[in-house]
Amino acid sequence: MTEPTGASMASGGRTLIVACGALARELLQVVEANGLSHIDVECLPASFHNTPEVIPDAVATRVRAATDRYQRIFVGYGDCGTGGRLDVVCKELGVDRLPGDHCYEFLAGSEAFADLHAEELGTFFLTDYLVKHFDRLVVKAFWLDTHPEMLHAVFGNYRRLAYLSQIDDPDLLDRARVAADQLGLSFEHRPTGLSNLEARVLVGIGSRPTDTNHPAPAETH
Repeated sequence: MTEPTGASMASGGRTLIVACGALARELLQVVEANGLSHIDVECLPASFHNTPEVIPDAVATRVRAATDRYQRIFVGYGDCGTGGRLDVVCKELGVDRLPGDHCYEFLAGSEAFADLHAEELGTFFLTDYLVKHFDRLVVKAFWLDTHPEMLHAVFGNYRRLAYLSQIDDPDLLDRARVAADQLGLSFEHRPTGLSNLEARVLVGIGSRPTDTNHPAPAETH
């Protein structure tokens, strides 16, 4: 990581990951599983993904506020629909971020995600977090509960819902199937676990290099 141009990092050995709230549980599991007691995780609201233009400034504000407390800061976001603006902010601040366009890519692995996308361009992706909060982040966010006519306007070009699961939870799997039915989409389940995310985080914070592409078997319906 290069030295920030807008602020200097504090001395000491602690590292902060400024991340999307949709990855909070997964990042904390990676930190705990690897014994990274010097790592703290601070998350911004997952709802920012519905207004990605706010992500770069929100990340910059959180990074600047933490520079006097941490020796190293890492950004737990992909591009996430910012159109490259987050990369500009990261470069200005001298911090690195998770490689990839979004959480779907670094959960599934770049190669596996590219294959999924190539199979069906009209794929709507869900993670464990999005399944748990589907009603708030999808149904209510797009007014599907009060304006059902919005379903075609928002999802008319989608054909498939792909659930990328991080844990084996039959209840979440059932809820993902219900979500696909609710959106009128075919359903595919692809267990990803946390290995791809873990690899990218460990590389990003300088822990150890590892392979980030581990395709998982698909379950289609």
